[in-house]
Amino acid sequence: MTRLSVNINKIATLRNARGGNNPDVVATALAIERFGAQGITVHPRPDERHIRRSDVRALKPVLTTEFNIEGYPSDDFMDLVLEVRPAQVTLVPDPPGVLTSNAGWDARGQKALLKDVIARLKGAGIRTSIFMGTDAEQIGHAADTGTERIELYTEPYAAQYPADRAAAVEPFVKAGERAAELGLGLNAGHDLDRANLRYFATQVPGLLEVSIGHALVCDALTFGLENTVGLYLRELR
Repeated sequence: MTRLSVNINKIATLRNARGGNNPDVVATALAIERFGAQGITVHPRPDERHIRRSDVRALKPVLTTEFNIEGYPSDDFMDLVLEVRPAQVTLVPDPPGVLTSNAGWDARGQKALLKDVIARLKGAGIRTSIFMGTDAEQIGHAADTGTERIELYTEPYAAQYPADRAAAVEPFVKAGERAAELGLGLNAGHDLDRANLRYFATQVPGLLEVSIGHALVCDALTFGLENTVGLYLRELR
């Protein structure tokens, strides 16, 4: 079964909109674990507009499932993850101030940077994943960086899914096959939801983990958080 890691950034966004500590990010993450999710994902950004560095430090000692921290490998980010030492760091190529991740790495052009960062993370015992598109050549360059996994950027799949789901998933199937050939583990995330998740998970070979935040939190407003986590896990089964 593909593992579900819940991105809790939107929980922090809601808290920050009002101030105080409601909803409690740590308590919500622990509840999500109790409800059956196999991981918690956070993406601390430089402006701390959702997840704060203090949240990251508070989460690490209490989580019992996989802790995945996403981010651009700036000096501040690297200091944080090397201090906290999560199970996995997912490297994204976001420039400062971007609203949300919107592209994979140019692993060919940024190979030297990625090699250096990944070597530091692996030296600290942290599994690495890098955010990637579906281009087979770029996935080959990603393998050269030393990363253990890649995370496929799935917004193009989600956008095309309503019109032609077979065409939408085809590049991701090929990317999964290429990753397997290269010995890379495979994660995926961005705009996956209850409508498109099951088809993606059943079609893409070797899919180990999906990271889902925005859609899951939106569904929780209608169905409740516990029921929503169960609904997403059902799609993955």
